[in-house]
Amino acid sequence: MDKKVRDGRRGPRSFNRDGAVETAMRLFWRHGYEGVSVADLTTAIGIAPPSLYAAFGSKAGLFREALDRYALRPGALDGLAAARTLEEAVGGLLRAAVRAVSDPDGERGCMVSSGLIQCAAEHDDLARDLLARRRAMRDAIARSLARWIDPPEAGEMANYLATVLQGLAVQARDGADRAALEGIVARVMDGIGARPPRDGAAGPGPQGRKGARSSRPSGQD
Repeated sequence: MDKKVRDGRRGPRSFNRDGAVETAMRLFWRHGYEGVSVADLTTAIGIAPPSLYAAFGSKAGLFREALDRYALRPGALDGLAAARTLEEAVGGLLRAAVRAVSDPDGERGCMVSSGLIQCAAEHDDLARDLLARRRAMRDAIARSLARWIDPPEAGEMANYLATVLQGLAVQARDGADRAALEGIVARVMDGIGARPPRDGAAGPGPQGRKGARSSRPSGQD
């Protein structure tokens, strides 16, 4: 929604909040929270600092709105929606992640996976916010995988996959192209498929392990 704010240097002007959040999201995504100054934000958005503080309260407030906007973009969890087997779920998750972190219309990497893993003490509250978002994603993965395997194993696999997702994001940030990232995914899938079956399993591969419930209908979490 557009609103009027006063630019201390230029007098009244129209302020597009949605556009401001989009611009800020791009900057934070590209440079990280501590790599973007208030001056960077106000220059890119085209407003004076008083207008930014009036609209968002603080740089941290704008960062949180940017995170919420980022969460609306296509991401790894989208790859779970149509999965009919555990293997499809894992593959779909990882391939959707590759698309997200290498999307030419976005920035390289993941704003949540790599955001504020290390930061100054005064930003601990923001770091905890990002940690909570990463844990929520891991929990969502575990709930989805529990359609086919027992919850404890689903939790273990979700931890593993969350680690892979963060690695893919870092590799993308470091310049790996989509083909290279897809090669990593292929290796991960081969490794999961090569795991020896557990007691009572029907055979190799994710859907053959103990507790598999592939006949159970799939759906959204």
